[in-house]
Amino acid sequence: MRLRNIPGSREVIAENKYCIKETEPTKGKWHSIFGNNHPIHIEIGMGKGKFIMTLARLNPQTNYIGIEKYSSVLLRGLQKLEEDPLDNIRFIRMDAEDICQMFDMDEVDRIYLNFSDPWPKDRHAKRRLTSRQFLALYEQILKKDGVLEFKTDNVNLFDFSLEEIKEAEWQLHAFTRDLHHDDAMNQGNVMTEYEERFSAKGNPIHKFIASRF
Repeated sequence: MRLRNIPGSREVIAENKYCIKETEPTKGKWHSIFGNNHPIHIEIGMGKGKFIMTLARLNPQTNYIGIEKYSSVLLRGLQKLEEDPLDNIRFIRMDAEDICQMFDMDEVDRIYLNFSDPWPKDRHAKRRLTSRQFLALYEQILKKDGVLEFKTDNVNLFDFSLEEIKEAEWQLHAFTRDLHHDDAMNQGNVMTEYEERFSAKGNPIHKFIASRF
């Protein structure tokens, strides 16, 4: 469930130094924005930001960009970041379908999709972040050796996603239907807020790692 709209959240986000404005010229300029040539990892649908901020603390030699559509949710992430600042992270409030407006070809090293909206109705399949339509967008910004990591507790969405990976002719490198009991794939796993909640209920977590080539 999404947080209710918080009055003034968009204004707060627009003025925050960690949040990139959609109108800023970022395409092809991310290394200049961060002031280094470190790898760029992005999370689409970052929620309150626990996952990506944990990664940023653990990996200071990687630049992280969290993307979130909902202002009220992104605001929570910004509040956490202001309490414990990090130099290697930025946030963007935007719709995922506009991602190619913010990143240049071969600019991104890794994309994380965590517990994305399953859009359960068939007519909404193309809105799923693992649909072939979105995979075509990711192809435009991922480096040739870049990878996509996807986690969910939704069996139907996971099955759909595996089929889309196949249809899009991406390479599936690894997958599991019970991440927390898979010693190899669970090594170094960073949990999201949703992952903690779902796994505490006994729900198995599904994950795959794929790439363009």
